Amino acid sequence: MDLYKSMDISASGMKAETARIRVISENIANSESTATSPNELPYRRKTITFRDTLDRKLGVDVVKADHVGYDPSQFETRYDPGNPGADAQGYVKLPNVNVLIENVDLKQAQRSYQANLNVLSAAKSMISKTLDLLKS
Repeated sequence: MDLYKSMDISASGMKAETARIRVISENIANSESTATSPNELPYRRKTITFRDTLDRKLGVDVVKADHVGYDPSQFETRYDPGNPGADAQGYVKLPNVNVLIENVDLKQAQRSYQANLNVLSAAKSMISKTLDLLKS
């Protein structure tokens, strides 16, 4: 039945968005994490990619989290000579996390998750109504 396939596709989307939300949450939580010594680097923003995979059992394409990587952008610096991670000139490298961008990404991931949840609920409702019709 195609409704079951749509439920599996939606569930895979929800699982992928959950992984994306987890990565975004980690980025936000570490957005102020500086190095603890001058030779260390601060937290580097993580990114996540998705891939389209054929589910041979169902015969449909589903989405899966593919790879968690790192953002190669430069670190900003701030003058803070009292920080244990400061270099000889008193500058501390800051994480390359922009909280505004993370919040926008988080909102998009939440909306995608909700859209998949709505599809799942609609398919479940249609299956239930079909079973009710068959009982009559």
